[in-house]
Amino acid sequence: MTENEFKDIIASGEDSTHQFKRDFSNAEALAAELIAFANTVGGSLYIGVADDGSITGLSAENVRRLNQLLSNVASQNVRPPLNPITKNIVTRDGLVMIVEVQQGNNKPYLDLQGRIWVKSGADKRQVTAREEMQRLFQQSGLVYADEVPVAATSLDDLNISVFEEYFVRRYRKTLESTGLPLSRLMHNLNLVSNGLPNLTGLLLFGKLPQSRKPAFLVKAVAFPGTVIHDSSYLDSEDLEGTLQELYQRGLAFIKRNLRHVQREQSFNSPGSLEVPEDVFEELLVNALVHRDYFIIAPIRLLIFSDRVEIISPGHLPNHLDTEQIRYGLSNLRNPALASHAFHLLPYRGLGSGIPRATAAWPDIELIDDRRGNQFKVIVLRLVIKDRYIKAESKAESKAEAESKAEAESLNERIVTVLHDGSLSKSEIAEALGMRGVTGHLNQGIRKLQAEGRISMTRPDVPNSRLQKYRLKDNFEL
Repeated sequence: MTENEFKDIIASGEDSTHQFKRDFSNAEALAAELIAFANTVGGSLYIGVADDGSITGLSAENVRRLNQLLSNVASQNVRPPLNPITKNIVTRDGLVMIVEVQQGNNKPYLDLQGRIWVKSGADKRQVTAREEMQRLFQQSGLVYADEVPVAATSLDDLNISVFEEYFVRRYRKTLESTGLPLSRLMHNLNLVSNGLPNLTGLLLFGKLPQSRKPAFLVKAVAFPGTVIHDSSYLDSEDLEGTLQELYQRGLAFIKRNLRHVQREQSFNSPGSLEVPEDVFEELLVNALVHRDYFIIAPIRLLIFSDRVEIISPGHLPNHLDTEQIRYGLSNLRNPALASHAFHLLPYRGLGSGIPRATAAWPDIELIDDRRGNQFKVIVLRLVIKDRYIKAESKAESKAEAESKAEAESLNERIVTVLHDGSLSKSEIAEALGMRGVTGHLNQGIRKLQAEGRISMTRPDVPNSRLQKYRLKDNFEL
């Protein structure tokens, strides 16, 4: 870090990744700062700087003491341990120690009292909400929402006949032939946890999943215009049922609210969807399988006159971004659900859904909204592309017509000025009030020659190469 970079950071003040402290002597306080950085996005602790950005400085003895304290705290007061990196900056007011903490790969990090700290703006806070704790454990792979048992349920909440049909189709054997009790078999398939149906079991084979998890549905609305606050709507439905039923009903809602176009089909055919159906198959499956089920909120399917939006609770997991998923990178948020979805939905589990959708329909925008904790897919409808193409075609046709009319008018004016005798190109241009010989004039003369309306002659000047043009003898104006 250069001196100017250091000054710029100090002048900018504290934020989520830069914290100022005069000094540290308390191990618990230092541990909380390190944990907050590691549990969020990482950051740097500037020791020897007051909250207002003024340099208080450290002595060489203070730096040695702080290094020892930091080593002890990072290894003994943080679970799992951290490995911060230190740098010392020399200022005229004394040394400043910079402690750099990377975002952790083993979240959540806790102190000796089992408290979890995260950054909240320029400050830190203790995590107490159950859902937020679960998401931190989820990021480190310690817990998955789809494997959490659903309270107040039993095997009676599952449609066993549907499960049996699935089992026979997938494994080519009956339930009885396994010789296992039903609860044990479903536990082995990660559909039951601690004797209760987990979220995967309920969403895939529940008799009515929303009776136990009412927020896990799809809210679908079709609007006549382009804004969500429109005072009216064309169609609205709360889609409920198992994951397969949510997929089928979601696709049906899209198909009945989008236009069908003929393309190259016969006149009597029903036509195909304005956006290829495969696109929505991939995007709906992606939303259902990869949404964050720790967030108690529905998937939203919104159809506007110019676009379709599919909004899933939860931003992209871990460090994934939209460019990475466009190229097929993936990170399983719900591994148990995904393992069964492979056999129940058009899901391949290879991270190829988004690339296939964008390849079939490039006009797709992906928005990873980390502040709003949601992932949004926006699909541009064909109606907008049609308008653009038609407007462009109309503009081109109008320009072509105007150009043609202008050329025909120029040709007739050339014929008119040649009625009084032979003229050179420059004389024709002058007679027409044009600034010199232009490409349009040359084109007009060549066209009139090709049509046999004018001919080229030479003036009565010896050795002159000056060409002149006149009306043909048999041509009448």
